Amino acid sequence: MIPKMVLLVVAMTLSILAADSNRLRVLLIDGQNNHDWRSSTPHLKAVLEASGRFTVEVLTLPGKGGDMAAVKPQLDGVAVVLSNYNGELWPEVLRSAFVDFVRKGGGFVSVHAANNAFAQWPEYNEMIGVGGWEGRNEKSGPWLYWEGKIVRDASPGPGGSHGSQHAFQMTTREPKHPIMEGLPLEWMHAKDELYDRLRGPAKNLTVLATAFSDPKTRGTGKHEPLLFTIAFGQGRVFHTALGHNNGPDLTSQKCVGFITTLLRGTEWAATGRVTLPIPTDFPSATEVRSRE
Repeated sequence: MIPKMVLLVVAMTLSILAADSNRLRVLLIDGQNNHDWRSSTPHLKAVLEASGRFTVEVLTLPGKGGDMAAVKPQLDGVAVVLSNYNGELWPEVLRSAFVDFVRKGGGFVSVHAANNAFAQWPEYNEMIGVGGWEGRNEKSGPWLYWEGKIVRDASPGPGGSHGSQHAFQMTTREPKHPIMEGLPLEWMHAKDELYDRLRGPAKNLTVLATAFSDPKTRGTGKHEPLLFTIAFGQGRVFHTALGHNNGPDLTSQKCVGFITTLLRGTEWAATGRVTLPIPTDFPSATEVRSRE
């Protein structure tokens, strides 16, 4: 007869394994960024894993001048790649594996300055839809903004800018999309950089939410897209331009709106569905709500 204690341990182990089997594997890539990735990566990992829906592995690439060729990506079994990276071009083996992964149905999530990266990498720019800086201009694609609908402005100009950091109101543009369904039509986001003049191929792109870039904060006077999805082959991309961080306080990434859309966007990128609920402390149209 098997002792009751042994049966209990076996049952607990099977329960843990069953719970882990329901979690989606996320590969978070960092190692270079003009933002403080050393603080934000642990935060992003903790937020994702605390939801109970994800397990997160971190791939930290070498710093500038490091041996990129030594990087051996392992994407088997990964559901989503999340980029917290903005720096030197990935090695060919990682670029090739990544493009193949997404094109064949893998998920990709781009967070804030990840949309600054790789201006000369065509497939990456198609995946993120639009990006900024690194020499982007009208040759990179149109500037997208919202005036009752998406406007694709092909006039000459730089790609990527922002005014002073401040809290701002987000406006939902696709309330029936799984990521946005049930969210308020308007909600306040914590102090952040409000990216504007983003440019790129903008193929197969759906704008989920925008924010008004106020001239009073050195903005464009346009509603700028900040949350969107992109289809790339059979893969799904969730792109959030929110989430600036220049230190360990991580104000923008502690916003419940940022956390909620990140979680729901990551699940959607992995599965095409969203099961994660909207928390009761989600921001209102006038009030920022944050978590420590």
